[in-house]
Amino acid sequence: MAALVRPSDDRMIGGVCAGLARRFGVSANTMRVIFLVSCLLPGPQFLLYIVLWVLLPDERKTRHAGL
Repeated sequence: MAALVRPSDDRMIGGVCAGLARRFGVSANTMRVIFLVSCLLPGPQFLLYIVLWVLLPDERKTRHAGL
């Protein structure tokens, strides 16, 4: 499994869906559709996206840091 980071490519907004897709081995577009559909349900999905955007490391920074 890939590390949970926001990739430098395949981003639409913050790269959260692309990072989660890589981690769980699904298409980034599939993860985006799942996220959009989940936004129709009650819950803090948008807040979770923002939190993950802030907390997940950027792939470019981790690559340069050698992590």
